[in-house]
Amino acid sequence: MIMTAGLGFKLEHLDEALTARSPGLWFEVHAENYMVDGGPRLRALAALAERFAISLHGVGLSLASVEPPAADHLRRLRTLSDLIRPTAISDHLAWQKWAGAHHADFLPFPRTRQALDITAGNVARVQDALGRSILVENPSLYVDLPGHDLDEATFLAELAARTGCGLLVDVNNIFVSAANLRFSPEARIDAIPAAIVGEIHLAGHRPDPDPASGLLIDSHDAPVSDPVWLLYQRLIDRIGTRPTLIERDDEIPPFQTLMLERDRAHRLLEQRMSIDA
Repeated sequence: MIMTAGLGFKLEHLDEALTARSPGLWFEVHAENYMVDGGPRLRALAALAERFAISLHGVGLSLASVEPPAADHLRRLRTLSDLIRPTAISDHLAWQKWAGAHHADFLPFPRTRQALDITAGNVARVQDALGRSILVENPSLYVDLPGHDLDEATFLAELAARTGCGLLVDVNNIFVSAANLRFSPEARIDAIPAAIVGEIHLAGHRPDPDPASGLLIDSHDAPVSDPVWLLYQRLIDRIGTRPTLIERDDEIPPFQTLMLERDRAHRLLEQRMSIDA
């Protein structure tokens, strides 16, 4: 099965998802929502996995934390992975845990050599526990911390070289970060090493409700914007096709509305494949 463009799966769309027949369609779920011992949610995912490729996207590994990933979390993620057999497992280049507290946001950190050592150690622990490599996603950034030794692309490339992990490129996150930190999104897209990219995410954003902040927020509650589509085209023109996901986590529209965005990504990937053939 050739995976082209997929959707973030929502339980309210189960019936429509199970009967969808679009070529190359696949689905992604937030792993933590399905790390349970049973029940209707897990049965729905298992039914979907019988028909489509599934990717597990984690939000709780806290890969850049000084504290290593929790053993129970890894055990439950491995159980889910063994059941679903996903095409990919991913999480974020960020930290969330400190002194026993787990924060809801993906928090930034100075990209130092020490941070690279810590993150690489955590990624290695995760991969050892799962028995497979993972993908690491670039997060949205809202403040430019001091003290970096490495830019984001170099940090991720070195992380991949040390651990064998791959990269999940969130194009919207690059656009949002570039607007907030005032760097060129095109330059950042062009700096991504093609060989380590395993998956791409596309999502929507909105201005911060507080106009005084001037920030863009990675809200996942709006359609993919035209500038993000242009960045995506720029990326696949350089690196070739990769499985691409349309993310929508709030203000969820009807399934067919999401499929229109998904079909747009599918067409772009088909065009790229025809050029590369």
